[in-house]
Amino acid sequence: MQVIMPNLVIALTLFVLALLIGIEVIGKVPATLHTPLMSGANSIHGIVIVGVVIVAAHATSTLSYVFIFLAAVLGTMNVVGGYVVTDRMLEMFKSDKSDAKKKESSK
Repeated sequence: MQVIMPNLVIALTLFVLALLIGIEVIGKVPATLHTPLMSGANSIHGIVIVGVVIVAAHATSTLSYVFIFLAAVLGTMNVVGGYVVTDRMLEMFKSDKSDAKKKESSK
């Protein structure tokens, strides 16, 4: 019990510090930049999928398989959602001239 407690305290301390730093960083971002940064951050969650693959190699119980499945599904949804939001944002910045050129070249 004595070995587990310091590790738990260290893990909780790191978690709380990361949470506070994340709130501080995101709180300083202007509203116009929030969506592009979040779409990029969502796509970075591909690291979660890599972690799922690594953890899946060591899974031994049914409960761990359930958590691995949930992590894989939620991580994949986050990655795909990040790319969808980024694609929609990029579509907003395309000009009508580029669309007209595409239509002329296809004729």
